[in-house]
Amino acid sequence: MTLENIDIWAKKKGIDLMGTGDFTHPEWFKEIKEKLEPAEQGLFVLKNSKESPEKKTRFILTVEISSIYSKNGKTRRVHNLIFVPSLETADKIITRLSWNGNLKSDGRPILGMDSKELLKIVLDADERAVLIPAHAWTPWFSIFGSMSGFDSIEECFDELSYKIFAIETGLSSDPPMNWRLSKLDGISLISNSDSHSLSRIGREANVFDCEFSYDNVIDAIKTRDPKKFLYTIEFFPEEGMYHWDGHRVCGVSFAPEETIKNNGLCPACGRPLTIGVLNRVEKLADRKKNDLDPEGPLVKSRIPCKNLMPLDEIIAQSLGLAGTKTKGVIKEYDNLISRLQNELNILESASHEDISKAGSSAVAEGVRRLREGKVKLIPGFDGQYGKVLVFEEGSEIKNNLPQKSLF
Repeated sequence: MTLENIDIWAKKKGIDLMGTGDFTHPEWFKEIKEKLEPAEQGLFVLKNSKESPEKKTRFILTVEISSIYSKNGKTRRVHNLIFVPSLETADKIITRLSWNGNLKSDGRPILGMDSKELLKIVLDADERAVLIPAHAWTPWFSIFGSMSGFDSIEECFDELSYKIFAIETGLSSDPPMNWRLSKLDGISLISNSDSHSLSRIGREANVFDCEFSYDNVIDAIKTRDPKKFLYTIEFFPEEGMYHWDGHRVCGVSFAPEETIKNNGLCPACGRPLTIGVLNRVEKLADRKKNDLDPEGPLVKSRIPCKNLMPLDEIIAQSLGLAGTKTKGVIKEYDNLISRLQNELNILESASHEDISKAGSSAVAEGVRRLREGKVKLIPGFDGQYGKVLVFEEGSEIKNNLPQKSLF
């Protein structure tokens, strides 16, 4: 995950603007200052890049902070994202946070600091700096997490709640789930890949139509202008590792209603289940799922979203290969990217015919099914990713597609 490799993979994915991540870590911040140079206001590009300006990957300065603290008689564990418009602002935040913890220990530092105090530090450093609660529903480390979070933004940030204008929905929830809470009606919903490896860059993303600059991007998020903030790209929330409730050690996975029947306990070992995102949304929501009429004013007034899945997963399923890291999947992925621009173009726009010609009719059929929502979903739980199946496990490909499509 070097800046050079992030740049390469951003192009493979079709991403124009990447977060740097981890700017509070001394070694990484040194890399940022050495390898990036200013581009448009508040954005950066790789130094000495020979590409034309319009093709260069832009970077925005970001970091994720883990806060573990006690508030209102409970231990809270909340992850927050910070976006800043300059190296100088980042430096101020680094200096202030270094008084509260060891920033060298991890790219995502763990601080014993109230989220509200963190927000104060961010705003004191620069009024244009932004704090956004990360993966807002994850059970163990988020603002609404079932295990250590809050029931509202106001409970977390008190009198500074008005400074929170967006949350990150995370992999295990999508915008429609969040639309069920009227208290989030004035909050923007962003989606980021939260990638811990190069191949997972862009698994979630935000799509903008605005001029490159820090202020323009932040303003598009804040105002929710549908002409500037076009849509978000989402995991199927079932694929996230905390969608359902469960106990991974015992292999127990429950929908919320099953958890209620079992009094929140694992039937195998009797210990409490990890309560997942869907259950937590059900608890805090004041609207039913049926209230979200696709043609109604509630949905029509929101920034839309698209549910996608990583291309390498489609390739693996389409070709009947064991996993995304196999040589066959990697070879086919690189082949498709070389011939059809980038991953998001293949998933969203490339024609069935073009994908078939570039790769195989099996992969093209997998992409078609994805676009039409004809997938089987097996929800993730308690830290275990779920599955999105574009083909039934077994012999469906062999039986239903021409054999030549596999080669």
